[in-house]
Amino acid sequence: MDSGLIALGAAVVGVAGTLLATVVSQRMLARVQAAQFEREQRDAHTRWQREQELTDLSRRRDCYTAANAAFRRYRIALMNFLWAVHQAQATPADRAAVEEARSAHHTTFAEAQMIASADVLAELDQMARVMAGAHARTMRLADGIPEPDGSFEQIHAELVLITRTWVGMRGAMRSDLGLAPSPDGTAPDPADCLPPASEPEPGPSTPTAVSGTAREELMGPDPVA
Repeated sequence: MDSGLIALGAAVVGVAGTLLATVVSQRMLARVQAAQFEREQRDAHTRWQREQELTDLSRRRDCYTAANAAFRRYRIALMNFLWAVHQAQATPADRAAVEEARSAHHTTFAEAQMIASADVLAELDQMARVMAGAHARTMRLADGIPEPDGSFEQIHAELVLITRTWVGMRGAMRSDLGLAPSPDGTAPDPADCLPPASEPEPGPSTPTAVSGTAREELMGPDPVA
């Protein structure tokens, strides 16, 4: 009888052990699978974040490149128009070129407002304000109703100094893109070298065009190529 109970007990323990081992192994397998799934999810999320960062970086780089080019194009157009006004040679086409560059600048600025970082946006806002003031004074000079601080020399000096603001804007953009700082921008901008006025044919009643020396005194020396 005792032997039978012992045998029965051993059988019960054996069966219970087998069943328990199956349950434990299933739970361990479930834990391993859950941990693997979590790792895969984390890896997928990390990859997604990285792709989003690269996409955002690419968008900001394209936006900053367009804004930088638009600001410079606007400034060059305004410089050219200012010189044409000074030479009394401004045409409707010259004015249209300025307004086209100004419109393109407004478009890229609006796009940048939705993408740029706070630091870059502050630089863009400052540049936009300076350019708007220079544009207004140039157009009033062209219309023959200059402002008190709106002479040719004063507007030109302001447009030349805008280079410093532009360098600050460019530096903020490069920093936001993780690039090395750019040069300090102390060298003359090629845009400061305005196109020479066409020389009229000499005649007794024809005003003499501004000479190269006089133009250099007004516009500053041409940058070395």
